[in-house]
Amino acid sequence: MAKTETIIRRARRTRVKIVQQAHDSGRGTRPRLSVFRSLRHIHAQLIDDARGTTLVSAWSREVPSGGKGKIAVAHEVGKLIGKRAQEQGVTKVVFDRGQYRYHGRVRAVAEGARESGLLF
Repeated sequence: MAKTETIIRRARRTRVKIVQQAHDSGRGTRPRLSVFRSLRHIHAQLIDDARGTTLVSAWSREVPSGGKGKIAVAHEVGKLIGKRAQEQGVTKVVFDRGQYRYHGRVRAVAEGARESGLLF
């Protein structure tokens, strides 16, 4: 990938994030479940936008893969983030999929989090 393509992608990602956060800024009562997807791993964070802090986080390196596929591991990450959120006393969140479509690994994280008791 050329250097200019990387710069364009990064700029687009930043623009989308700024617009989305501006749209969601009025929803400061619930933490935001943010998902980041790379080619190998998936990360999930619960972010309190009012204070600007991360409450809990989980990513695919914390889950034993055992030869499972990436979607199954993403589902386990969702369960893990939900379990950690329950320990912190968080039950209602806003799901922030970022620039990604609600499909595949992003959907698996959401379903795993719902299974463990998070509401969104």
